[in-house]
Amino acid sequence: MMREYYLNTIILGIFIIIPIWAFIMDEPFTITLMTRAAIFALAAVGLNIALGLGGLVSLGHATFFGIGGYSMGILAYHAQTFTPLMEWPILVSGSKLMPLIWINAVIMSAVAGLLIGILSLRTSGVYFIMITLAFGQMFFFFSISWSAYGGEDGLSIYIRNSFPGLNTLVPIHYYTLCITLLCAVLWINSRLIKSPFGIALNAARQVPARVETVGLNPVRLKLAAFIMSGTVTGLAGALFADLNRFVSPTMFSWQTSGEIMVFVIIGGVGRLFGPVVGALVFVALEHWLGGLSDFWHIYLGLLLLGIVLFGRGGLIGMICGEARLHE
Repeated sequence: MMREYYLNTIILGIFIIIPIWAFIMDEPFTITLMTRAAIFALAAVGLNIALGLGGLVSLGHATFFGIGGYSMGILAYHAQTFTPLMEWPILVSGSKLMPLIWINAVIMSAVAGLLIGILSLRTSGVYFIMITLAFGQMFFFFSISWSAYGGEDGLSIYIRNSFPGLNTLVPIHYYTLCITLLCAVLWINSRLIKSPFGIALNAARQVPARVETVGLNPVRLKLAAFIMSGTVTGLAGALFADLNRFVSPTMFSWQTSGEIMVFVIIGGVGRLFGPVVGALVFVALEHWLGGLSDFWHIYLGLLLLGIVLFGRGGLIGMICGEARLHE
């Protein structure tokens, strides 16, 4: 346990030292890469709540990622074009204020998580995987046909949204927001793991029948975890869309769901910092190997294959050689 604690501290140090170094050396692109890694890590932390704690293998988490992205895109689009907002159920006008956009993204993702979870949790195993994938594809094709907001061409946002007291166009300022949110969610997740709810959810994942004998409903526990999971991933989608100042149907694609799951598997399913390590490794490989070959995913596949065969606890498990935090 202590070995993993020290490793987590080192990982967090990397997310602090590299951007500071890049800021001093005037390397804004490096800061943007770290911002991308922090956002991907946040999305994967969301999935890890459902997968690591609840044992819910979801191939549809791009649904929440895309909902968060379109929450940002639609509100910002109406704010920049000064047009009334008629097709969004939460707010009646556009907004360029990040906290309001985040709240909207969280609410919409939570509602989607509730509706999708109620239907999906009627199944289990491979059927649960396929129904979550089906929901993701439904949203993907809907966004393609949504011509009011760009359809398959996507939607561009001219200026990054604002946050009180910060200039979000400055890379280090926007990175500060993203890493702060990531640290906050990681802290909440660490408390969740050790809470009565986390313990009950872990029990529902392993032996649902015993949970029922003490008066708890395993399905309700998993539904709550699924909603929280989708909420965090939706917040990451809003941040990602703001980073790129662009939102498109690819945020809903099954490839996006697969990438988010890859982040978790590489770092370690159920590990607190597993998604963070996985996202960091993915972005590093994408940057370094992507410049050498268009087929860099081959090397990512070999890494993933090696982890699945020889290190099922992910990179953190291979280094620490200890049980998962919640076991």
